[in-house]
Amino acid sequence: MQITSNNYSIIEILHMLERRELVVNQDYQRGSGIWPTGPSSYFVDTIIENFPFPKIYMYEFVNREDRKVRKEIVDGQQRISAITRFYQNEFALGSDSKYAGCRFQDLNDEAQEKFLTYVVSVDVIRSAQRGEILQMFRRMNAYTLPLNEAEKRHSSFQGEFKWFVNEFADNLNEFFLEFGVFTNRQIVRMSDAAMISECVDAYENGVISSSPKNLRQLYLRYDEHFDRRMQYHEMLSETFQFIVENLVKLRTTFMMKPYALHSLITALLHCRFGIQAIQDEWGVQPLGEFSVDPRNAELKLLELAQAHEAKEDDGPHAKYVWGCLSTTDRKSRRTARVAAILRILGADVPEAVDADLA
Repeated sequence: MQITSNNYSIIEILHMLERRELVVNQDYQRGSGIWPTGPSSYFVDTIIENFPFPKIYMYEFVNREDRKVRKEIVDGQQRISAITRFYQNEFALGSDSKYAGCRFQDLNDEAQEKFLTYVVSVDVIRSAQRGEILQMFRRMNAYTLPLNEAEKRHSSFQGEFKWFVNEFADNLNEFFLEFGVFTNRQIVRMSDAAMISECVDAYENGVISSSPKNLRQLYLRYDEHFDRRMQYHEMLSETFQFIVENLVKLRTTFMMKPYALHSLITALLHCRFGIQAIQDEWGVQPLGEFSVDPRNAELKLLELAQAHEAKEDDGPHAKYVWGCLSTTDRKSRRTARVAAILRILGADVPEAVDADLA
């Protein structure tokens, strides 16, 4: 078996398909057919914006009927299908693209040229038996890290909610890195996507324990239709923007630990927009704004972060610190954190909410 690295432009691949020099073998197809519009749009936008995507594998052989060289797509069929369907104007780009609503024919000349001249990395397999190809992929996959829960959800769903989370997390990459929330590796392993999913879960269900089952149900519920997409996009965008503009002193502090940031976002969402479960269970009414005094809130939240860092479990912030020390994704710990933050933001939280926690 020989493997040669090649580069083909998209227009070259399209011409190869038209001439039947490149064909699809469904025996290698993984998954359930072509991608729906959401992932197809995201993939095409990746090309137009000139971001890389994983290489495609082709198997080259001599067709016995006409003695001509053919290539089969071994790995990358859904990507090639998305490229072909977009070129044939079968779907338009989604709302998160700067070319939203455009089919290929609607793109300006520059964008069309970017799409057609994009260079695809291809490994061409020659002089191989079919069994060797299958063994090659089995050996490649043998060294793949086991998927975490966020990656499992990402690979299992292709619907609207999955792509909302994916695209929104992409937009927050710089925030997560600059504020010290996640490392590059954690973002690659989709910790940022897990955070966004948890925030939506908190808005819908209030302060509850983190559960892979709950998050999977969230993906499933909104897989086909996510009518609240724009609502969630606006609420979360405003919330993160408030942090950037008003809570900059919290950058790289212990308030940016993922579990602490989740509680901060939950409290901010409730103060500004109202989380029904918190109103019903805690009797805490929203403020209609993120904080009655943002500058003072920033200083008080910094005190919480410093107490957390110093593990001051017997000081004025003992309950909050208790909520940060272990099993941080449990309801009781989240309750301690969210209640403390809500009070700092200006909400009236009854003492009974967290009276017996610490």
